[in-house]
Amino acid sequence: MLEIREARYFLAVAEELHFGRAAERLHMSQPPLSQVIKSLEQRLGAQLLTRTTRAVALTAAGEILLQHCRRLINLAEEAESATRDAASGQLGQLRIGAVTSAFFDPLPGMLSRFRQRHPRVEVVLRELDTHHAIRALTDHAIDVAIVRLLGTPPGIARRTLLEEQFVLAVPATWDHIPTGTVNLASVARGPWVWLPRHISPDYHDQVLTCCREAGFAPVVTNTADSIVSQLAMVACDIGIAVVPTSSAEHALNHQGRVRFVQFHSTATIQLAALWLEHTASPAAAEFTTPHPSTREGQSQPGFSVDRMGRGRQSPHPVVPDGFGRTGPPPGGPSRPLARDGA
Repeated sequence: MLEIREARYFLAVAEELHFGRAAERLHMSQPPLSQVIKSLEQRLGAQLLTRTTRAVALTAAGEILLQHCRRLINLAEEAESATRDAASGQLGQLRIGAVTSAFFDPLPGMLSRFRQRHPRVEVVLRELDTHHAIRALTDHAIDVAIVRLLGTPPGIARRTLLEEQFVLAVPATWDHIPTGTVNLASVARGPWVWLPRHISPDYHDQVLTCCREAGFAPVVTNTADSIVSQLAMVACDIGIAVVPTSSAEHALNHQGRVRFVQFHSTATIQLAALWLEHTASPAAAEFTTPHPSTREGQSQPGFSVDRMGRGRQSPHPVVPDGFGRTGPPPGGPSRPLARDGA
């Protein structure tokens, strides 16, 4: 088998057609170079060069070998470069599993910035609920999970992307629910559109905290698999739902068929990027590095959208937590008050 070293030596002689100049190019003395070429000819059983006292020329067999040596050396250089790029996160594949709402924000901005810095990395996206995303991460099926989570599982690193409060999503046609701030207890009878606990335990429990603080346990009759699905059901006049403020901020109001109403609660929920603590790929490390021009890791203020689609800021922002690991939000974790049918 032709070695890379032999290919480099033969390429130098074939291009220079002079053993002395080829040896200088290779930073070696001439006798060892002549010995390598002679040994190569013997092993291949073919004369590669014709030598006279005045000139060196390629034979037909030497011309063929020259083409393959160039190809072999180019492939070897590409392999070295690709390996270095992969090790630095500039080449390879980044597999991301994210909850549905993350595809509206902050994932588009994060992906855009990552692609600008790493255009040769292939990004593969999967829509996963929190439970399945964490399992896929620990099974090495994805590199980064973007989920709604308060705690951090063992062996997993975390970057909090945002923390936000909740608003009440109601059908736009339900005039009996006011447009200003409401007491959540006034709508305790629902009907409610709920996200089952097995899909996102922390999210589920924090929504229950909102109800607990208002003094009631909701009776759940309708369930959805994502926040987007919850809002779609609200748009169909099926019921009401407690959702993160970003749902209103990003106008997920289904062409005006959903409006968002504020209520008072200490409960918050976080959207976080997770990756394996000790085995993260270079691309995952690059993707999860905070970018100074973004608002990621900052709090999201309360927000509501009236029936005409106009938004307004709430005077009750949530407490910013910055980057890194965080504990339970004000009010602490809650236990389920009602069975959700999950």
